[in-house]
Amino acid sequence: MNPASPPICALTIAGSDSGGGAGIQADLKTFAAHRVHGLSALAALTAQHTRGVTAVHVPDTAFLRAQIDACFDDFTIGAVKLGMLANADVIHAVADALEHHRPPHVVLDPVMVSTSGARLLETSALDALRTRLIPLATLITPNLPEAELLVGRDIGTVDAMREAIDALRGLGARAVLLKGGHLPAAASREEVVDLFRDDNGAHAIAHARLQLDAHGTGCTLASAVAANLCLGMGLREASVAATDYVHAALLGGYRPGRGDVLVLDHFGAAPRG
Repeated sequence: MNPASPPICALTIAGSDSGGGAGIQADLKTFAAHRVHGLSALAALTAQHTRGVTAVHVPDTAFLRAQIDACFDDFTIGAVKLGMLANADVIHAVADALEHHRPPHVVLDPVMVSTSGARLLETSALDALRTRLIPLATLITPNLPEAELLVGRDIGTVDAMREAIDALRGLGARAVLLKGGHLPAAASREEVVDLFRDDNGAHAIAHARLQLDAHGTGCTLASAVAANLCLGMGLREASVAATDYVHAALLGGYRPGRGDVLVLDHFGAAPRG
């Protein structure tokens, strides 16, 4: 990186994980591993560790907007990654800011359901997510439970994923990367199959299913896509490279806490060259 020229910047608007495995912390690690300068606006504060979440605090939306405006005022932002946005007021504040600043790319990880199946997004916020944020997104990266909430149907096979991805694009996103990690192993032939689709067609991305309980994979995937877009990749190339990065980071995962949950090895998985 040439110190004489401004670095490429990516902004994450998401929740903080005090345990360092997911959320803002995972996003910034991912940006750094891709040699992209990371900016952050905290939409939620969580008290959590590898065994769970013990408390959540949502800052005032005026302060959230001040963080976002400060980042756009001083940096050239190539992509924005959106993560945990806890309620409708926060979603509207973020949408207003994005409509004002118009970043080149918005990667939306619609955090509604945790890996354990817990509902994270207030019901009243679902419509705001559909109508305000998804139409602003360059790419959305839902997991299957989140996609089921968005399209209102069960998704239990790869064929059902293909049908759902068209419905998701119908909500207004330019492209969709539908994550298949929750698909039963019998339906995915011992592979994790993610489906990408944009105006140029659909593309299946398969990796060997790893028998691991990991934390922060969704945050990391969306942030890796955002970083790759900052680096000039196209949407499909950025998405494929991001899934490869997450897979490599899982293979190098470690357990820093007393729980069984793995934290990803961001820098061991960093792209070379």
